[in-house]
Amino acid sequence: MQSYLTSVYWWATIIVVAAYALTVIACIIVVLRENRNPIRSLAWVIALIFLPVGGLVFYLFFGRSLKNMRMISRHKKRRLMRAIGTKNVNLREVGLSEDRRQLVMLSHSLAKAKYSVNNDIRIFTTGSEKFEALKSDLRAARSAILLQYYIFTDDRLGTEIAGILMEKARQGVKVMVIYDHVGSFGTSNRFFKQMREAGVDVHPFFRVTFPQLANRINWRNHRKLVVIDRKIGYLGGMNIADRYVMPTDGSPAWRDTHFRLEGDIVESLLLSFAIDWAFMGQPITDDGATIPDNPFRNLRGMQLVTSGPVDNWDNLSLCFLKAISTAHKSIYLQTPYFLPTDALQHALEAAALSKADVRIMIPERCDSRLLQLASFSYITQCLKAGIKVYLYKKGMLHAKTLIIDEDLVASGSTNFDFRSLENNFEATLFIYDREVNRQMRDIFFDDIQYCTKLTYSAWHKRPLLQRLLESVVRLLSPIL
Repeated sequence: MQSYLTSVYWWATIIVVAAYALTVIACIIVVLRENRNPIRSLAWVIALIFLPVGGLVFYLFFGRSLKNMRMISRHKKRRLMRAIGTKNVNLREVGLSEDRRQLVMLSHSLAKAKYSVNNDIRIFTTGSEKFEALKSDLRAARSAILLQYYIFTDDRLGTEIAGILMEKARQGVKVMVIYDHVGSFGTSNRFFKQMREAGVDVHPFFRVTFPQLANRINWRNHRKLVVIDRKIGYLGGMNIADRYVMPTDGSPAWRDTHFRLEGDIVESLLLSFAIDWAFMGQPITDDGATIPDNPFRNLRGMQLVTSGPVDNWDNLSLCFLKAISTAHKSIYLQTPYFLPTDALQHALEAAALSKADVRIMIPERCDSRLLQLASFSYITQCLKAGIKVYLYKKGMLHAKTLIIDEDLVASGSTNFDFRSLENNFEATLFIYDREVNRQMRDIFFDDIQYCTKLTYSAWHKRPLLQRLLESVVRLLSPIL
């Protein structure tokens, strides 16, 4: 009997191991057949081979692709565009350089991003200023509030904004809210329930529940935008959380960049929200309002470029690559996480080696130790190429800004990392305007005073253990 049980045990073990091995092999084949970025594919192969069980589970949750999945039908999208009334602009009449005209056309080809003029913008670099302006505009809303954030907390700031939204809903204003289910995991369900009971139409993006857990957890909506009465828009990198205003732990408020927008660009923000709303299966409604004729008469050109895992192309990655590749004088980049694709890394290096002024600013300490180690692993090569690298010391730098030469700014929710560029639903505003460019350059150089500038000789002397950890984490950077 004992020998029989032993035999059964061994045969069962062999079957389980064989099944697991075949599953891993099948996953590796799928990874290779998808023809992804080789570095990304290698990262997944390493995880599957050297992380027994855990690597397979990690792949099932985070490794699958949504490429070519349609968010909404072409018919619904055309319907939305007709309802919103997006305007077309003749690019040959707005004085764009050939480089910028090509970038505009690329953005339109990839993301159907409309180029608009007649826009006004206010730039925020502190959460206190941004949220005071937002609260004032929310209180003044008369017809509709559309609000979308990756993180919507139930702390002091979140509770105050929720209170405003509920009061406006009771007054008869249509209030629609999208929050990311994973990004807002720490927020109580009761918080959102209270808003629903008050008349706020609030929904989580890609609710993560069993059995859809593995199919949804990796695809996050990272966008942060607001549309008020179809005439005022907000877009940027700030979430709704106390950390942007007054952190409870006594640390400095997070440094981020956000915009208040008026003019024709609001149409694009409205369309982006409407597509996400429809993607969640919510009915597309029209409050009957129209985009007002705005009072601005200028040529301040803007494009809202969106991207996500369902797109045919990596929209924002290609747009950033195009912008960087056409730089003649300068490239200034702020990002909380610096994990570029090979193409973007090489483009930055090529610009620096061509004697363009290339500067990268990242936080000295960020909110993720793994992402910080991965980011640091890219610094040595940057310094070798002549790129100036700055570590921001005044708290957490969360801004996502790219400033090219004297006439282009790109800023929004998109981090300079694999997750933002390939997996998340993101939104970045491309601004073709010298005055805005000048303001953003001034902000960048103001931030430098709170930074340590790295040198190759000093950076090379950091502890061996840290360098090894950076190298190990970098192997997995495409899947972090």
